[in-house]
Amino acid sequence: MRLLSVSLATLMVASSISLSSPVTANQDQLAANICNYVQADDKNRLRKKLKESRVKLRNIYSGVSCNGDSLLRTALKSGSNKVGTFVAKRLPASALGAVEADGQTIVAWAESNGHSGSEITNAIKSRIAGG
Repeated sequence: MRLLSVSLATLMVASSISLSSPVTANQDQLAANICNYVQADDKNRLRKKLKESRVKLRNIYSGVSCNGDSLLRTALKSGSNKVGTFVAKRLPASALGAVEADGQTIVAWAESNGHSGSEITNAIKSRIAGG
């Protein structure tokens, strides 16, 4: 787990150094589009954008932030059940059980913020349990 985090951080630093500004602008636009689709609960457009961009959700999840929140937190706050369950199913269980920047896992955060009965929270719990 730690090796994966270090590798991902190293990759992000290396890619940010070697990228030109037009590519960075494209990455910013991709992140903005992803956030918009999550907030709008538009799973089809999210899937299409990921496919067009040739990126996998599990590879970019930790690098995309929507107003300071992860994609799953954004989905929970927006009530975006279709997108939230899609994201939960595409991420490895280790990412779902990981502690986020504020020191809480996504499940702990969801339960402490009134989202314990959400379809998304249930999908995350199921994925972590190996289901």
